[in-house]
Amino acid sequence: MTTPSPLLQVRDLHVAVGEHSVLHGVSCDVPPGSLAVLMGANGSGKSTLGMALAGHPRYRVTGGQALLAGQDLLALPAHERARAGLFVSFQAPPDVPGVKNNLFIRTALNAQHEARGQEPLDAFDFLSSAKKAAKDLGLPEAMLGRPVNEGFSGGERKRNELLQLSLLKPRLALLDEIDSGMDVDGVRTIVEQVQRLRAQGTAFIVISHYLQMIESLQPDAVLRLDQGRIAEVGTLELAQRIARTGFAGA
Repeated sequence: MTTPSPLLQVRDLHVAVGEHSVLHGVSCDVPPGSLAVLMGANGSGKSTLGMALAGHPRYRVTGGQALLAGQDLLALPAHERARAGLFVSFQAPPDVPGVKNNLFIRTALNAQHEARGQEPLDAFDFLSSAKKAAKDLGLPEAMLGRPVNEGFSGGERKRNELLQLSLLKPRLALLDEIDSGMDVDGVRTIVEQVQRLRAQGTAFIVISHYLQMIESLQPDAVLRLDQGRIAEVGTLELAQRIARTGFAGA
């Protein structure tokens, strides 16, 4: 049996923020439909990896390579990376004043449709699917008509990230501490959404230290990031050991 080519290939990635070098040669592969959990102490570079892959202008790639389905991700502007199927959630999702949530998501979704040669969704069809997705996620329907994240609680912001994820159905999603600010029901919703999208082929990198959620996600791999490098690759047992001993004992 042949092993499928990795969806994401990261090779010797170096990233700086300002004059400070944060990542010092990160390499990893993420196969299609797989789930990897990324763990590491504060400041180890977990969020930096996500922001660099997304094309955030503050995160400067100084060396290395990242391919998404064989395409040079680093050569693309941020919006083209999203069109290619990359989704990165924010650890602290920002407000977008003056831009309605439903318009924001429909515009992003139709940009994806255009990139794939598909017909755009009209407002009626989109709103119907968005209302259903919001209900499934426990997000009040009224929030679809409000500016993005404006006045939302921490948990509502994270559910709104899940709403975008659910509707966009990306090839690869990097979720940066999506569980922070979520209650028990919210964490259960995360697990359900991730499992549903994985069954449809989406691959995931999940940054989290919440062992109960990690165990529910049943990751294919656990990666420990230390001082800007992948220090260890293991299975669920690695996450369980970190939970017992902390990073100092890892």
